[in-house]
Amino acid sequence: MRLEDKKVLALIEDDFEDLELWYPVLRLREEGATVDLVGKEANKKYVGKYGVPAESDYAFTDVNPEDYHAILVPGGWAPDKLRRYPEVINFIKHMDDNKKLIGQICHAGWVLISADILNGKQVTSTPGIKDDMTNAGATWIDEAVVVDGHIISSRRPPDLPPYVKVFADKLAE
Repeated sequence: MRLEDKKVLALIEDDFEDLELWYPVLRLREEGATVDLVGKEANKKYVGKYGVPAESDYAFTDVNPEDYHAILVPGGWAPDKLRRYPEVINFIKHMDDNKKLIGQICHAGWVLISADILNGKQVTSTPGIKDDMTNAGATWIDEAVVVDGHIISSRRPPDLPPYVKVFADKLAE
């Protein structure tokens, strides 16, 4: 399997967008990647917007971003909570500084905004946070997937198939 030596950190918090977490996690695992669900607490059940649960494998304080090749930030309302944790901001900054893959979809752009890494980048997101993205210095593009170096962004659940394909292909490089 082409991703068997890759490790991905997937951030979780209550009110994540169910499909935006589970679709990428399952697809990457199908290709052999290790995908760890990481939340504020280890072994805690977090519940998505539509009621689908996800149990964290680790707490933020249990992981070192150096051990991962990529990070996934799902959308929903969880990003508004995730961006308040200093550990999450540090994860994003570490990934950005080391040019490791950062996947964000929908409202997940809020986390990248709070990490202050979007100035001069091309991205997409749900149109609802377009102004937030442009105010952070990004150029917002209304496409299913936008790749700017190591940052891969997408708009919403219907865009998941092309988004996850591009993410997996980049991770395999």
